[in-house]
Amino acid sequence: KVYIQSDSKKVNQIYQSLLSTKDLYVSSILYGKPYTGKKTLAKKIYPKAVWVSGKDLEKVVDSLEKYDQVVITDFDEIINFDSINFNNKSIIAIYNGERFHPRLEDKFAFIYKMPRLSERSEDIENLINYFTQEAKELLNIVDDVTVALDEIDINEDFKSLKSSIYKHLLFKNISKDDLMLALSCYFNEHYDGYNIYKEMLEIFEKPLLKTGLKIYKSQLKLAEILGINRNTLRKKLNEYS
Repeated sequence: KVYIQSDSKKVNQIYQSLLSTKDLYVSSILYGKPYTGKKTLAKKIYPKAVWVSGKDLEKVVDSLEKYDQVVITDFDEIINFDSINFNNKSIIAIYNGERFHPRLEDKFAFIYKMPRLSERSEDIENLINYFTQEAKELLNIVDDVTVALDEIDINEDFKSLKSSIYKHLLFKNISKDDLMLALSCYFNEHYDGYNIYKEMLEIFEKPLLKTGLKIYKSQLKLAEILGINRNTLRKKLNEYS
């Protein structure tokens, strides 16, 4: 993966601290919520290190015996961490969680908490630009299409940010034929029951009405545009809340 330079003061402090101890035999733990960039940061610090998952304790122990520089992912999966010996090793442990066992504090020389994207507003615009460009290249989009900040979901940090960018770019460039194909695939998986017409009608009507209200900001104008009675429109709006 490409390392994305952070403009966050907190992230850069962690980066500089890890960099300064890179060539020393010390153990560091980088903890925090998943998808906040912990692995990306570790790869930047230790590009040639051996990586091993904490889901396999035997492999962790074996890697620590054979190699001097090791990155241990999924450290939160390790229960019997007392059996792990970090002496004379350069270690970065990746822990997915905002709290860990107090005894782990004695296991590591340095402890760093990776801030979430909600705490790194200065990084969000750069990430939007980065993943937008990546998505356009992958999806072969040549038009000058952008994704607005209010269209971005950061509830799951990098994961949801990237996913929302790809979805918006895909949807903004979808053709009528592509849309019909997508609907056909959806109907193929959900074509059951005796009231399917009414149930599936919501798929068309709800986004049509929601978008219309956003554009025209008037029920009277929207009813005119759609060619339906205003009372009919109001009834449908109430039906879809």
